[in-house]
Amino acid sequence: MARLLSVNVGLPRDIVWKGRTVHTGIWKNPLRGRCRVGRLNLEGDGQGDLAGHGGEQRAVFVYQIESYRYWQEQLKRTDFVHGQFGENFTVEGLPDDAVCIGDRYQIGSAHFEITQPRVTCYRVGIRMNEPRMPALLTSSGRPGFYFRVLQEGEVGAGDEIVKVGEADERMTVAEINALLYSPNHPRDRLERALRTEALSPGWCSSFQALLQNQTTATRSGNAGLVPAAAAHPVPPGFRLLAVTAIDQESADVISLTMQSADGQPLPTPLPGQYVVLRLQPSAGSPPLFRSYSLSGPLSTERYRISAKIEPNGAAGTYLRERVRVGDALDISSPRGSFILQSAERPVVLLSAGIGSTPVLAMLYALAGSRSTRQVLWLHAARNRQHHPFADEVRRLMRALTNGRSYVCYSRPGSSDKRGQDFDATGHLSRSVFEEVSSPRDADVYLCGPSRFMADMKAALAALGVAPERIHIEIFNGGESMTPGIVGAVTLAPHLPRNDVNTGPLVSFARSGIAAHWNASQYESILELAEACDVPVRWSCRTGVCHNCESGLVSGAVVYGPEPLDKPADGNVLVCCSQPICDVAIDL
Repeated sequence: MARLLSVNVGLPRDIVWKGRTVHTGIWKNPLRGRCRVGRLNLEGDGQGDLAGHGGEQRAVFVYQIESYRYWQEQLKRTDFVHGQFGENFTVEGLPDDAVCIGDRYQIGSAHFEITQPRVTCYRVGIRMNEPRMPALLTSSGRPGFYFRVLQEGEVGAGDEIVKVGEADERMTVAEINALLYSPNHPRDRLERALRTEALSPGWCSSFQALLQNQTTATRSGNAGLVPAAAAHPVPPGFRLLAVTAIDQESADVISLTMQSADGQPLPTPLPGQYVVLRLQPSAGSPPLFRSYSLSGPLSTERYRISAKIEPNGAAGTYLRERVRVGDALDISSPRGSFILQSAERPVVLLSAGIGSTPVLAMLYALAGSRSTRQVLWLHAARNRQHHPFADEVRRLMRALTNGRSYVCYSRPGSSDKRGQDFDATGHLSRSVFEEVSSPRDADVYLCGPSRFMADMKAALAALGVAPERIHIEIFNGGESMTPGIVGAVTLAPHLPRNDVNTGPLVSFARSGIAAHWNASQYESILELAEACDVPVRWSCRTGVCHNCESGLVSGAVVYGPEPLDKPADGNVLVCCSQPICDVAIDL
């Protein structure tokens, strides 16, 4: 008979880790007496990161004393206490390789159902004082599991655990865990997992992605784990494209049109994607890597990029002053996940300044297909002199049956004509959205300066647009994901302290930073990126969760530790990789 050995609770607290403050509920302490179990939590318990822990599907975390003994042997430890692994219930019995998703149990006066294995993160490594712990728990097949509370009640140490029901599909916690995190994803087992009604929605989404990926031509990587930012991998490397035209689009924007120097077709971009340019300003100096959105129609014959020339911008100045028609430039394959979704929903293309470039490519795609979707173009500029592509947009809008545009000038020039060059003076805002009857069920594609995007996201949320309908593109890097880190000051990317002029050069292409690898100072490319304040995404930091998966623009890496499942070809897990030559990472 299985038995509840200890009930462990603890409220979140702040701890210091690697010079940062982490808000975490990983510390749990045994509770004397009985404990009230609610639908979402145990009384007196809490989670620091509700995006990754807690909630209805993860109300109670369970770990087995038999696994305690296993880890005591593996880690040569004798200092474990109940709650050591952050669990709410320390139990005897209920091994991960025997209990199944959907099994139901009565403990005390409460009823529970198993919903998913534990998803490990770096905080269990902090609690265990063993950074490898997230990977060790997952790879060992001993992750533990979560209960959903079917009936609230009271529990206490010593209660018997009585099985009162089970799922029709018999898939153990260990099987489900391996199906997602190991390199093997058999179709029949994925289909079985998706028939398991009690499996939590997040795990179902991962298995659906894995199943869908098996129908595509390219199956590398783990589609169930890859973040959206790395969901469209392309081969690393560059090819030479010849500049065939240079156009002045506005006072501070130029466009370069390029064709293949060898006459071979170019990879077909998706509307909204960008390319990385590798520029060599002078012999002997490090190359400059810069990302530029493709701003023209989809084509396998030519690409067009458009660049804003900033006063002190090294790359923009180089393009304007040094590049001429007939010159050849190193260009990557199109990449990025800010792409037009295929659906029948209305589309809002929302931009400011040079942020119009990726959404202009989307407008080209919509006009080229003679789309009948509702399309609303909303753009903010200073004035006509600083309004690139104005005539192009008007021409493209005429090809759309249900297309509308609305342009705001913040400081119109004396010759700018309202009703012809622009529609209103001022800035885009919630009141503008309401004035133009912006559809609330639309897919919104948003790009522009950081402050503009923050304001627009807030205005769209106030308007009632669902977060999953708002797609954003950030030119200088991406959005960070650093779960549990609180109070951190956001700094612009910069060279690290004590950057040395030896070792492989690691270029963070989207952030415009290139720093040398120092193996005695950094254990992973992630740690170098953090030292440069480059925006990064991570959770496990040991090659399990793939949140850090990013595009490998050029170069090669090795892994240490080896990830449980390799990233897609053309991608890299920065949390556990080291460069073996100069590399460029899409961060």
